Amino acid sequence: MIRRNPRTIIGQAWTGRHVILLHCYENNTVHQLFKSFHAPMEPPRQNCAETLSQLISIGYAISHVTSLPGNQIQYILVL
Repeated sequence: MIRRNPRTIIGQAWTGRHVILLHCYENNTVHQLFKSFHAPMEPPRQNCAETLSQLISIGYAISHVTSLPGNQIQYILVL
């Protein structure tokens, strides 16, 4: 029996890691979102916390959080 790591197979042709960069303002609003080409996701909400909640609920994990110029925060999420 072959056992596969379920975190590297997501039910589509692409296997491996997906990355999302989420840029939010300190007032909890989404500024920009960048993603790898085939990264599964739902449309981002205007509210940053809600967008993070959606991404975490479909399996993404926060890898890093970084402060950016202009009162922004960058979240790096990996699936």
